Amino acid sequence: MENQYNYYNPGENDRNNIFDERPGNGYRQGGADGQPPRRRRKLPKAVKFAGSAIAFGVIAGLAFFAVNITAGKFVEKSGGQQTIQEQKGISDSAGIKLSQTSSTVMSDVSEIVQKDMPSMVSITNMSVQEVQSFFGGVQQESESGGTGIIIGKNDSELLIVTNNHVVEGAQTLTVSFVDDTAVEASLKGTDPSKDLAVVAVPLDSIESSTMDVIQIITIGDSNNLQVGEPVIAIGNALGYGQSVTKGIISALDRDLEMEGFDSKLIQTDAAINPGNSGGALLNANGELIGINTVKVNANAVEGMGYAIPISDANEVIETLMNRTTRTKVPEDEQGYLGIQGVDVTSDSSQMYNMPTGVYIAEVVRKGGADNAGISKGSIITKFDGITIDSMATLQEQLKYFRAGEEVEIVIQVPASNGEYEEQTVAVTLGKRS
Repeated sequence: MENQYNYYNPGENDRNNIFDERPGNGYRQGGADGQPPRRRRKLPKAVKFAGSAIAFGVIAGLAFFAVNITAGKFVEKSGGQQTIQEQKGISDSAGIKLSQTSSTVMSDVSEIVQKDMPSMVSITNMSVQEVQSFFGGVQQESESGGTGIIIGKNDSELLIVTNNHVVEGAQTLTVSFVDDTAVEASLKGTDPSKDLAVVAVPLDSIESSTMDVIQIITIGDSNNLQVGEPVIAIGNALGYGQSVTKGIISALDRDLEMEGFDSKLIQTDAAINPGNSGGALLNANGELIGINTVKVNANAVEGMGYAIPISDANEVIETLMNRTTRTKVPEDEQGYLGIQGVDVTSDSSQMYNMPTGVYIAEVVRKGGADNAGISKGSIITKFDGITIDSMATLQEQLKYFRAGEEVEIVIQVPASNGEYEEQTVAVTLGKRS
């Protein structure tokens, strides 16, 4: 019978050589002292399968462990939530994480609120309104509330921006800071056509402990906003104190049909309620991008609030900040312009091709306007740098000037071809008779 092993007797120098390993020969390395090599055993299929499964599990486990270690470098935990931070992600100064490829914003905005809340104030407006009753008109004190934003400071005053309608008609203004201290404020200036106002608080009336906790807001750029961008609104909603809502920018450059208002607005679904007026609309960096001004209040409407873009408001705010701070003059000492006027509304302006303002229907003889050479038919558009859109606005501004004071008035004078020419006139105010 043929020997089942094909082997040879190795020589002295090749005892450890490897035998022929061609398929079917079943050879392995030879034994010592010329012994025939052992044939390689074949494993049962079940054993082979079990061994392969174990090996696969070990390799897969190691790979999964390595992936977790790598992925952990790009996962951050904040506020009990995980936000995947991609390699191209951007971390802003307020801690909100954004991504250039798949924008992910953390739901926790507490860091932004903590950073910007010291810049917010509550404003209380005490005014006197005439209420009609059975016995005729009765004057009655009225209190309303709103919000303001600390926008700047000069050598003697802290300056706060808000909406014109928040401070309109005020007899006294009270400002409450983040530490709940309250001080009286004075009106610096208003612009009704932009619904903006600046009020001033004397620095010497603010306690040092309050000065340590309040701060000036950081201004952003509303020109680069995009629809869908996240925003945060802060304001004195319903007069209960500062509260926070968040949402997105729903639309840009919105026009609202409000008499005397000519700004394009930011639309947001962040809740803006009564009392939020004058408050801050912030971007994901905690920068001021808008001043909350109005919400649509209708049964069929939800989530439509509006804010004045800060980039559009900057020039007006700076002008108001640089004005001389004034307090209201006693009624018997107030100056008198000496005209009878009619409102030129936006509708009238378009219909008759006239500037918006106050049309001078009559000039009182030897009054301030008459002495300055202002004639009937002219239209007053500015008074001491403040835009005039109605007789009510003009009369409100006159309450801050004494008889005998000189004030600059901008008028539009009728010219040829139905056009108007602008003139600036210095008027010495008369005394009310």
